[in-house]
Amino acid sequence: MVKAPVRWPMRLIESLLITPHSRIFLKLENLQPASSFKSRGIGNLILQSLLTHPDPSLAHFYSSSGGNAGLACVTAAHSLSRPATVVVPLTTKPLMIAKIKTAGATDVIQHGASWVEADKYLREELLAKDQNGVYVPPFDHEDVWEGASTIVEELEERPDAVVCSVGGGGLFCGLQIGLKKKGWSDVSVLAVETEGAASLATALKEKALVTLPEITSIATSLGAKRVAEKTFELGQKKNVRSVVLSDAEACMGSWRLADDDRMIVEPACGVSVAVCYDGKLKKLLPRLTAESKVVIVVCGGSNITLGMLMEFRQKYGGVEEQMADDNGVTSTLSAPNDHSYGASNG
Repeated sequence: MVKAPVRWPMRLIESLLITPHSRIFLKLENLQPASSFKSRGIGNLILQSLLTHPDPSLAHFYSSSGGNAGLACVTAAHSLSRPATVVVPLTTKPLMIAKIKTAGATDVIQHGASWVEADKYLREELLAKDQNGVYVPPFDHEDVWEGASTIVEELEERPDAVVCSVGGGGLFCGLQIGLKKKGWSDVSVLAVETEGAASLATALKEKALVTLPEITSIATSLGAKRVAEKTFELGQKKNVRSVVLSDAEACMGSWRLADDDRMIVEPACGVSVAVCYDGKLKKLLPRLTAESKVVIVVCGGSNITLGMLMEFRQKYGGVEEQMADDNGVTSTLSAPNDHSYGASNG
């Protein structure tokens, strides 16, 4: 039986509140079977594909991915005893490749400078030669969006705002679709990207779908040069605000989440967390009050280790020197020993 997406409750951040202006809830998608929200959308697509495949017992799944979608594909396929092959770009780190292989991948192939090149290779060189092959896109598919929309179904109360990271837009589309289903289309959505991977922000600025020349952000899991057409469409809705932060802020969001709530996530996820530090959230959504409910989708991601977090802090630690205003609490105060994560407090 497939490892179904898990219904995780939201977690209210109470100790050392990261913002004094609102109540912050974390939707812990990092606890899904494949350690990211991708388990919802990719898992749903795989289940739906088997229902329509001429012979499900022969289905072989093919995923192009920066890493997390491929891991979700392999995790779901392996639980159904079906093979899965993943093509990742050359930028994908050995850590992620090893995780995909350990999850049960039939093969993991590296090709191309970005997901675009990896995807083209997969479709033209592998999928086209396998009559039982099933294409598993990382974000641009209705089944992926439908799976991601179940995040909103699990919200018991109407939030005042939702914060999510955007790469190709699978999560963002799912959230927008889910909000519409519940009659919450007016709920504010902050669509957050990093500089060097801001394909949605660029498209909205140009008022047309555009393809970035390259991905230069450290948040490689957001590395879609071009968002899905549906992402661009939904990104133009009145309830959406596009936000672009630096790599330094994204990494800060990751180490602050580790400091303040003891969870480790990629910068691609940390960038959404970063919105809630240094008064950014109040500046972006001035109408929020102390009782407002803000949901941050902790989208997760497996391309992270404790050592990487420490390297990020060493490289970008200066960003926190600018965060002592607006009642902010720096990590130096909240976790005095965090420059040596293994140190004991007592």
